[in-house]
Amino acid sequence: MRGWRSLAPLLMPFTLGAAVPVAPLALPEIDFVRVDKSDRTLALYAGGRLVHVIEHIQLGGQPVGAKRFEGDQRTPEGLYEIDWANPDSSYYLSLHISYPDAADVAYAEERGRSAGGMIMIHGQPNVLAVGRVPGDWTDGCIAVSDEEMDALWQSVPDGTPIEIVP
Repeated sequence: MRGWRSLAPLLMPFTLGAAVPVAPLALPEIDFVRVDKSDRTLALYAGGRLVHVIEHIQLGGQPVGAKRFEGDQRTPEGLYEIDWANPDSSYYLSLHISYPDAADVAYAEERGRSAGGMIMIHGQPNVLAVGRVPGDWTDGCIAVSDEEMDALWQSVPDGTPIEIVP
């Protein structure tokens, strides 16, 4: 489990000039993550039971099809794992996905290309003060809101399997 960062100012959206407190999303320790690219959902499981679904995830700028090459702006498809965390990301926190695996590397190398890498689940760009970038905008990563990223940061340990389906 990772340490909590105090985000009180970010958890207080403003409505008609009045502060409305938002309770942080509290999750149990997650042992499996399933991303459905076509539904734009990230499902979280604990003990074999679905415990939460994050909707409206954002993907690579070319979201249809599996990632094959560096720069194709596609999000990978397959079974990987969350293998490390980056608190100093250019985006609000990030969890690394173990793409590419040996098969991904072999596919790209057979075609004289690089499979790419550094695929993450992350929040919004650090330069964005509030809100979300619209649409699919990553280079192949999976983006969620900063508040959702806080919950993932707290509940998804290194070594957690992640399945990404079309």
